[in-house]
Amino acid sequence: MPRPHYKSYPGITSLARDLRNNQTPCEIIIWNILRRRKLSFYKFLRQHPIFYRVNKNWVEFFIADFYCAKLQMIIEVDGKIHEKQKEYDKERDSKLLEKGISVVRIKNKEVDDINKITDTLNQIINERVRQLTEITPLPLLFKGRGGGKG
Repeated sequence: MPRPHYKSYPGITSLARDLRNNQTPCEIIIWNILRRRKLSFYKFLRQHPIFYRVNKNWVEFFIADFYCAKLQMIIEVDGKIHEKQKEYDKERDSKLLEKGISVVRIKNKEVDDINKITDTLNQIINERVRQLTEITPLPLLFKGRGGGKG
């Protein structure tokens, strides 16, 4: 998939790379659940730039903790800083929803119970698949390598 704006803004890619190299302990736990298609066979990317708008002079973006393109879904791990930026998060989530991207928020304190998080994320993914199959024909949603979900 062509993404010409990534090359135009190398600082964003560098920032995402730095965030991947400095994940929080809770992000590491969630990443271990998501990586290598462990969760419902869907591919998630970590610390992935999401662009809202790209113009010649400026770009509006944020870096998602975890992103699945097939599901058009972001998983955010919210630490204490998010308690102080609720309005910002709400506005950002609204912009993403306008683009068809859903946002799942997990608080740091919820990460303690890995089994519960895994079950909850599986339920959320199943619901997201249901939502997307109402919009997209089934063969297009699951098209990928080896006939599996991807």
